[in-house]
Amino acid sequence: MKKIVIILFIAALSFPLAAQVKTPAPSPFSRLEQKIGLTDVAVEYSRPSMRGRTIFGDLVPYDKLWRTGANGYTLVTFGDDVKIAGNAVEAGTYSIFTKPGKESWEVFFYTDTQGGGTPRNWDDSKVAAKVTVPVYPIPMAVETFTITLDDLKTNSANLGLLWEKTYVAVPIEVPTDAAVSKSIERALNGPSAGDYYASAVYYLMEGKDINKAKEWMDKAMSMTEEPAFWQLRQQSLILAKAGDKKGAVATAKKSLAKAEEANNADYVKMNKASLKEWGAL
Repeated sequence: MKKIVIILFIAALSFPLAAQVKTPAPSPFSRLEQKIGLTDVAVEYSRPSMRGRTIFGDLVPYDKLWRTGANGYTLVTFGDDVKIAGNAVEAGTYSIFTKPGKESWEVFFYTDTQGGGTPRNWDDSKVAAKVTVPVYPIPMAVETFTITLDDLKTNSANLGLLWEKTYVAVPIEVPTDAAVSKSIERALNGPSAGDYYASAVYYLMEGKDINKAKEWMDKAMSMTEEPAFWQLRQQSLILAKAGDKKGAVATAKKSLAKAEEANNADYVKMNKASLKEWGAL
């Protein structure tokens, strides 16, 4: 009887946990992803609403540091190095803090990305970029705090912050022209050593035209100043399959020597096994 009472007591305690009511978050989480030119940009933040309150100058005081959202830090991630209002910012993730003013806002991109509210001990050395942008009054009230990536162009966009009847825009420049120019140059210069090598290994592994694989591997090696032991290993296998046992043995011996120098036991073992198979050990 005592055991039954204990079991019923435990069940009674656990019932409220299993029956918890789910309700919407007051400031729901949002994630925004946008490709600007060739650069991936993502924003993660929580979105508070006005709910009849006066926001700027009241709920969010003027000229005081604001977390720019709700709950955890608002984060922006840049896939490439960018410029924010002319300030160079490396690829990576940053938290966004602001000091809203009547006429302009200060916007900070901060390297700490974990936390909620505002940093207890602000560290100027962690500010990757600080910009001042003008306030643009808008005629209609935006109920829920909103971040946008708009005014999209090939090389730039604006990070927009909207709430109540206020809009501010932070200009972001991305390295599209440099990336495209590099891509054009690479394409016009023809395949790289890595392209030839990858193609040759694929043909070897898939049992395709071994002579074409040998041709591509020869080109890859001629473009490589100091081939690594794993590259020489693949070349030896292609030579052997193409019927050039002498070349395969010579190349495998080079791979073996480099593998021993690198203390790579796997490639030492594989090269010795191949050399034994080809009658060279």
